[in-house]
Amino acid sequence: MVNKKDTALKVAEFLLQVKAIKLQPKQPFTWASGWKSPIYCDNRITLSFPPVRTFIRQRLSEVITEEFGAVSLIAGVATAGIPQGVLVAQDLGLPFAYVRSAPKDHGMNNMIEGEVKEGQRVVVVEDLVSTGKSSLKAVEALRAAGCEVVGMVSVFTYGFNAADENFKKANCRLVSLSDYSFLIEQALVSGFISEKDVEQLQAWRENPEGWGIKEEV
Repeated sequence: MVNKKDTALKVAEFLLQVKAIKLQPKQPFTWASGWKSPIYCDNRITLSFPPVRTFIRQRLSEVITEEFGAVSLIAGVATAGIPQGVLVAQDLGLPFAYVRSAPKDHGMNNMIEGEVKEGQRVVVVEDLVSTGKSSLKAVEALRAAGCEVVGMVSVFTYGFNAADENFKKANCRLVSLSDYSFLIEQALVSGFISEKDVEQLQAWRENPEGWGIKEEV
């Protein structure tokens, strides 16, 4: 059985070590949305590190088996969820498909690539969940194709309230290997941040849209 806390802290440790996640409360990043953020996350970097990639694959597979039972299809969210999903599908011996962010503008105009069948029990694989809106588009597409989406797994989530609300509205369960709270806990223990940084990092988590860095006097 997967120990959720141990897994969450270990994944956070790996993400920090390989610099898939960077924390810069004093020099914030700017997201595409325009939000100022003390964190930048690119979990695709984990694919370049076999021990990290293996650990994440194993834990995602175990979580799917333990939390969702018998599943007949793994679906990845394009693009970052595709490699994670393929690894998990291979591990579990299951078919794989992936869902585009929008229908292809030529050929068959597919939004779903791969074979899907009506009635299949599907778990969707995502690498990162922020508000959940883009991830849940994949869930909608699979349901429209007649699939029974039993839930979604992700490597990491920021744990925004907006995401909780969006997944609740969509009636879709989300299980993430690690989240922002565990990340901050591990980052402090490992020396990636100081005690002084924690307050600002927590403030961002509570109000990411309105968060800003005050200049120090």
